[in-house]
Amino acid sequence: MCGFAGLWMRTGSTRDAGAILRRMTECLRHRGPDDEGYWQDPEAGIGLGHRRLAIVDLSAEGHQPMISSSGRYVIAFNGEVYNFADLRAELESDGLAFRGHSDTEVMLGAIERWGLCQAVQRFAGMFAFALWDATARTLSLVRDRLGEKPLYYAWSGSTLLFGSELKALRACASWRVEIDRDVLALFRSNPFAQTPPKLVRSVVWQYWFTDRATKRATGQWWRREFRGLYAPPLERTAGGRIIVSEWPQTFIPPP
Repeated sequence: MCGFAGLWMRTGSTRDAGAILRRMTECLRHRGPDDEGYWQDPEAGIGLGHRRLAIVDLSAEGHQPMISSSGRYVIAFNGEVYNFADLRAELESDGLAFRGHSDTEVMLGAIERWGLCQAVQRFAGMFAFALWDATARTLSLVRDRLGEKPLYYAWSGSTLLFGSELKALRACASWRVEIDRDVLALFRSNPFAQTPPKLVRSVVWQYWFTDRATKRATGQWWRREFRGLYAPPLERTAGGRIIVSEWPQTFIPPP
């Protein structure tokens, strides 16, 4: 088990970003006692923090956040990709070289070679990760097919906060948790449907979440059809925010 946290702030408001990121990541120490790491791009306003439990690669080559060989991608990852050895062999046969032996490095190689959409389709395992694309200047938050690994995000004004646990988000002093009674009622009737605190969202199973400076959207990368089961319609609060998270949705950011 590992844990990661991060934030994406508007450029020009990043003076305290490093301290906030460290507080968020420190809250996840219990998830990764073996190592900690931080990466920031102040110009872009993005920061990633990681607590590592070393399992696959015990060396320093498995340190996270990890930067791809080209420098384009930065990843903070929690979980395990079971078929990483097969993917590594395929990538090596295609001329890609690796420094260490971690599944994280293989994930980055796959994303560089095949693109995020195709690569994530080929990952067999349980995972959640944050991926920064320095070229496109996009952040993708991705969860596995059945949501085994946790990943939450929330907005504090114009700042996007995300992490493996809610306590990481609460480490940002500017974020205020309020209970939305509409969401609470839905949670009581359908406990798996939504995390109760207002403006907290769990990245949807089988989804990635990509945020641009001017566009925010979700994209589904895997779907399993269950015949005969009822798929509830999307519910909205009075403020227009969608509060059902298992089913395809459009993310509506706070004003």
